[in-house]
Amino acid sequence: MDKYNELLEMVTSMEKDFQKFYDGDNKAAGTRIRKGLQDLKAHCQTLRLEVQEMKNNG
Repeated sequence: MDKYNELLEMVTSMEKDFQKFYDGDNKAAGTRIRKGLQDLKAHCQTLRLEVQEMKNNG
């Protein structure tokens, strides 16, 4: 469950930047969101491969 908590933490850590970008029209927050989403994508890919490996190895 540590991996799930890491994933959840990554998503919730971007909440303030989402608010600043969509509600406050803060363009720098948009840049931080894009970076956070890229990091999230990489983390998800790593997690996906780990799950696949565990599934295949039993």
